Amino acid sequence: MKREDLIQKWLDHSLTPKELEAFKQLEDYEELTKMHSALQYFKAPEVDVDAAYNTVTTTKKETPKPTSWFKPLLKIAAILVIGFGTYMYATLPTLTTHDTVAANKTLIKLPDTSEVSLNAVTSLSYDKDSWEEKREVNLNGEAYFKVAKGKTFSVITDDGVVTVLGTEFNVKQRNDIFEVFCYEGSVKVSHNDTSVILKPGQRYLILDGKEFRNEEENLKEPTWIHNESSFKSLPLQEVIQEFERQYNVTIEAQNIDTSEIVTGSFTHADINMALQSITLPFNLKYQKKQNSIILKRD
Repeated sequence: MKREDLIQKWLDHSLTPKELEAFKQLEDYEELTKMHSALQYFKAPEVDVDAAYNTVTTTKKETPKPTSWFKPLLKIAAILVIGFGTYMYATLPTLTTHDTVAANKTLIKLPDTSEVSLNAVTSLSYDKDSWEEKREVNLNGEAYFKVAKGKTFSVITDDGVVTVLGTEFNVKQRNDIFEVFCYEGSVKVSHNDTSVILKPGQRYLILDGKEFRNEEENLKEPTWIHNESSFKSLPLQEVIQEFERQYNVTIEAQNIDTSEIVTGSFTHADINMALQSITLPFNLKYQKKQNSIILKRD
C-alpha cells in the first residue's frame, strides 16, 4: 500500500493489523505519532478538518501545491494549531484592568463591593473569574482601599505585598518609593523576607532601599482623594514627580538639590497656587513654558 494511503487510513483509524505493521515501518513514524500525542494533550474541540486544512494551505495561485503524501501532515498541523490556540485561550487569566492617566483619578468597585480610589497614573488589575477563591489585585501606582470584610485581601506590587481581612489603607508604589499607611483595622506588609503589622495611624516606608517602620500620623484618610498631595519627610524629587502626575506637566529643576528632604503639600485645583506651595518655602523661582515648568534658585 502506498505511503499516503497508509497515513490517510491511520488518520481515519481504519488500519488493519497488517497495515499497522507497515505503517510502523515508515521512516517518519515517530514524528507522526508525536504529533498525534500532542494533539490528544491539547484536546481541541471538534472541528472541520478539511476546512482547517484548506485554511492553512490557502496560498496564491502560483504557489506549488503540496504533494499528496504531505496533506495528512498538514491536516495534523492545522488541528494542532487550533488545539494549541484553544488551550492557551482557556488557560489565560481573565484580567480586568483599570488605568488612570495624568491629572486624573477614579473610584472603582471590586466584585466583593470593596472600593478602590486610584490616584493619577495608576494601574490596577485583578482576575474576576477567580475572585471568590482569591481576593487579589496587582497595583502599580497609588490607591486607597476600603476593603469589605471577607477572605484575605492582597495587594501585590513590585516592592511588596499588603495583606488584610477588611480595613482601610493606602498603598503607593512608584519608582524608588513603597509606602503603606493604615487608617483602620490592621495591615500586614511583606517586603523581601520581612513582615510588619501596621495599626491605625502607622506608616511603613521604603525609600531608596531604606526601611522606615511604624511612623505615626494622625490622618483619617489620604489627602490626595480630596485633591491635595501632602508629603512628610520625603525628597523634593518625590514632590516634583507627584506634581507632574497631578498637572500633566514636565518639571525641570536647574541647579537644585532634589534629594533635599521636605514636608508640605500642594493643591490639585490651582497650578499657580500649587507652584507657590513648593517654591516659596525653598526660595525657588519658576517659569512656565507651554507644558513644562522650570524651577531654579532665587
